[in-house]
Amino acid sequence: MDSSGRVVLPSAFEDADIDILALLIADMLERLMVHNDQIPLLPESLTRFHSRAIPSINVLDYLRRIIKFTKVEKLCLLLTLHYVDQICARTPLFTLSSLTCHRFIIASIAVCSKGLCDTFCTNSFYARVGGIPVSELNDLEREFLRMIDWRLTCTREVLQEYYVNLVRTDSTGRFYIHGMSPSPLVTNATPSPGTTIVPSDFSPTLPVEDSDMESMATSRSPSPTVSSPPQHRLIPREASTILIDTATLTPQAPQGPTVEQNMAFADLQKSWGGVENGPQPDRFGDQIT
Repeated sequence: MDSSGRVVLPSAFEDADIDILALLIADMLERLMVHNDQIPLLPESLTRFHSRAIPSINVLDYLRRIIKFTKVEKLCLLLTLHYVDQICARTPLFTLSSLTCHRFIIASIAVCSKGLCDTFCTNSFYARVGGIPVSELNDLEREFLRMIDWRLTCTREVLQEYYVNLVRTDSTGRFYIHGMSPSPLVTNATPSPGTTIVPSDFSPTLPVEDSDMESMATSRSPSPTVSSPPQHRLIPREASTILIDTATLTPQAPQGPTVEQNMAFADLQKSWGGVENGPQPDRFGDQIT
């Protein structure tokens, strides 16, 4: 910390404290959610990542829980941002919102850890940490891989760029990177993407004690670095992403809702008591804190 009270961070993301990375990532995702929550929810935008209710655990606490029990590596945390951008560029209706963020995070961590790290946890363990049934995580994993077209990796330089962007755009302004100007960058806002299947409740039906988690957590050695509730009003906005050149990707053509999506949307409206009321916080979320 310098004389002004600002925190100096190392120049390389590999050297940053993992809790600082979680704080920066949570800050970025929360701002994305605030923006994207204002986009009206449509039947064709429903995906497997949608919850019926907003999880009561916030993004930072959720990330810290995952870090504590799964010993996730730093590259997997940063790759979550890359996956957000990749999916939002490929699937025009998907948005990272209060209803999709938590499931997206646990699916991303599970897929990335299993694909790129030397050691990882089982899906049943990731599901318990994430607060969802293992059968649902299995479905999310398949859908996640389809949406990123099985492209799990990016270069170290791209991850470093995400790290620098996180520090410069942090809403608190408390951090800066050693040897770099603290002047802010402006995050990109690009059309987001989404598509497929039914929403389901974020229901942590498998609560476990911290001591149980610690005894089950997999130890791992570091792997090398790989190359406010949504108000569903009609407010026309583009979905926001993080840091990507969408010209490098071919987005999927928007399609109308499937029969399954229409049925799921009707069920979702019924559970909310009407679109005007919007989703309410998930009371089960208290069990996974």
